[in-house]
Amino acid sequence: MRLQVGLLFSTALFLSYVQGQVSYSIPEEMSKGSLVGNIAQDLGLDIKRLKTGKARLHVGNSAEYIELNKERGVLLIKEKIDREALCKQATLCALHFQIILENPIEFYRVTVEITDINDNAPIFKMDNMLFEISESAVKGAKFILEKALDADVGINGLKSYSFNPTDNFILKSTENADGGKEVEMVLEKPLDREKEERLTLTLTAIDGGDPQLSGTMKIYVSVLDVNDNAPVFTHSVYKAAIAENSHRGTTVTTVSASDADKGSNGEISYAVSTTMDSMSDIFTINEKGDVILVGEVDFEKAKYYQIDIEAKDSGGLSDSSKIIVDVIDINDNKPVISVLSKSDAIPEDSPQNTVIVMFSVLDPDSGNNGQVDCKITENIPFRIISSSRDFFSLVTDSDLNRETASEYNITVTCSDEGVPSLSSSVTLTLKISDVNDNAPIFERSSYEAYIVENNTPGLSIFTVKATDADWNQNARVSYILEDSSVNGVPVSSYVSVSADSGVIHAVRSFDYEQIKDFQFLVKAQDGGSPPLSSNVTVKILIQDQNDNPPQVLYPVQTGGSVVAEMVPRSADLGYLVTKVVAVDVDSGQNAWLSYKLQKSTDRALFEVGLQNGEIRTIRQVTDKDAVKQRLTVIVEDNGQPSRSATVIVNVAVADSFPEVLSEFTDFTHDKEYNDNLTFYLVLALAVVSFLFITCLVVIISVKIYRWRQSRIMYHSSLPVIPYYPPRYSDTLGTGTLPHVYNYEVCRTTDSRKSDCKFGRAGSQNVLIMDPSSTGTMQRIQNEKSILDEPDSPIEVS
Repeated sequence: MRLQVGLLFSTALFLSYVQGQVSYSIPEEMSKGSLVGNIAQDLGLDIKRLKTGKARLHVGNSAEYIELNKERGVLLIKEKIDREALCKQATLCALHFQIILENPIEFYRVTVEITDINDNAPIFKMDNMLFEISESAVKGAKFILEKALDADVGINGLKSYSFNPTDNFILKSTENADGGKEVEMVLEKPLDREKEERLTLTLTAIDGGDPQLSGTMKIYVSVLDVNDNAPVFTHSVYKAAIAENSHRGTTVTTVSASDADKGSNGEISYAVSTTMDSMSDIFTINEKGDVILVGEVDFEKAKYYQIDIEAKDSGGLSDSSKIIVDVIDINDNKPVISVLSKSDAIPEDSPQNTVIVMFSVLDPDSGNNGQVDCKITENIPFRIISSSRDFFSLVTDSDLNRETASEYNITVTCSDEGVPSLSSSVTLTLKISDVNDNAPIFERSSYEAYIVENNTPGLSIFTVKATDADWNQNARVSYILEDSSVNGVPVSSYVSVSADSGVIHAVRSFDYEQIKDFQFLVKAQDGGSPPLSSNVTVKILIQDQNDNPPQVLYPVQTGGSVVAEMVPRSADLGYLVTKVVAVDVDSGQNAWLSYKLQKSTDRALFEVGLQNGEIRTIRQVTDKDAVKQRLTVIVEDNGQPSRSATVIVNVAVADSFPEVLSEFTDFTHDKEYNDNLTFYLVLALAVVSFLFITCLVVIISVKIYRWRQSRIMYHSSLPVIPYYPPRYSDTLGTGTLPHVYNYEVCRTTDSRKSDCKFGRAGSQNVLIMDPSSTGTMQRIQNEKSILDEPDSPIEVS
């Protein structure tokens, strides 16, 4: 870089400024932000002065290529500079601008010279030049060539030319008065068109830069000939092939004839021989030698054609040849399907290989193009068999089932073996007629229905439903009640079934206490011939109603004698007087019993257990309590509405029998004594002894039987259904003979672990009073009751 600085100082009135000049030289194409020069240093300015003086560049109308960095006091490249774009071919290229400061005003001129670099290669305006030179041209003939241009100047400008090859031509360069160079191509050796009719030369321009750059131009030389040759076909016979049904205008083949001459002497025209008029109607040939189809060709009419052609130049010389055109058969016809016979419907039980449709298929094409194969829709129970080359049959391939598919749309597709293959299709509709091959099927394997006892006869209980997969009459289901008996009575006297709807009606009113459930068979039969049927079991469960009041088993209520429970006056609080035992033949909550004390001679003395019916004292018995106590106990079930029964319990509060004898003989019976008291006492003693022995035997037998049953039921999962036998009593006693009662309670298996508890009866005192007696009273006390036996039936006598 070269730096030139000059300073000029002057003064004027009221105005002071400093004028200086600095010059820089930089190469073109410097990148943006490159350093031009340290202007503050070169002008001798302080960087602070640039800031306080608000230094700025004044470039005028020139583009802003340079910028001032006041922070550093340097000039930088603002935009990349192209010397050729800025100054063209001028030898000297520079930028002129000013730096202006204020307070005081200062003014400096800056010149930046842009030097050239070799960044442009020599170029030719044309990429190539074409010369047509006759082979008769003489040696020394000159041909002016285009000059190259180089945008660079000086040593980087254009320097010299080179030429290649130099077999026939050499390059001659002359310098003009203005320093430019003229370039000429001079014929050095005569041209021979027969050897080489076209020459390609390369002209290269080179500049003087480092490294050197160059540009090239192609020079094409066409050698002109003399008309001295006739046209000649390349082949005496041409062979071609064309597909039938080709469109008009299709090029069949191209023939070629050559003529050693050029220009008008080498121009050749072609024509189809007119000796065969039919050929000219089908084929024609243009000036390029293209044989074109102008008619129609059909393989079935002609398998090949022979065309005679002629080639002629402008001088009248000619040559002839012929073309053999083979016609190629194409697959241009679809198979034609004709249905010969067809069944619209077949039964579903048709055997395999039943013929449904017979049809023929014809294809006008020949060879593989006429070979036909037929297929049908997949996954259907049919197949196609071929009876001959063009005849086919559609037959069943497996068993049919109308319930699975009642109709088939069968698409038959016939394809030939051409490439590409052509096909035709026809769709056949086949209906499958129904056969009664399905029995009715009930919706369930068995049915259970519930009905409340005491129902109205004719009440609808339940509906059974069966479906038949067949169709129409074969699917019409009728319901029939199968003959059977329930407890020896025909089931038809219990229920009936509607033949059409399957609704089951009750024929009679049911009693849960007589029959709890029963079952029967209902048959569903279709309307086919022969009919098919199936059975289903229907179980009717009778639901209990609270239609039976409780029955009191103990104490027994008789009209002839009075039974009294004796309570000693020493009885303490909670003393067990007796226990009211009752049963209800209903079930469930309808049989859940509760005991309440309705009336009592002294309510403050006794109470009744709500669940167990035990009568106990609720305070200490005193001497003031009346000997004769009368209790009325009501027994209620848990049904809706509730039913009840009442029982009267007579209680004697005394320590001895004579004490209470006078009180209880005042009841409704007459007080006169029987003269035969002794006889009745003996008779009563005999009867009691007999009954005791009999009961003992029965108790032992029942105990053994129940023990065996409890062992079986203990290991069984069957539900326990309680059974309450009817009460019975002995009314033969006429004196002190006690009444006998028997009842039975069944509990769950392993009832020893249940909550059901029975109190001992050993402390109970039972008084049997007969008004006709003579005053003698027998006290019977059982020290140990069989109620203590947990696994045996309960019997109290």
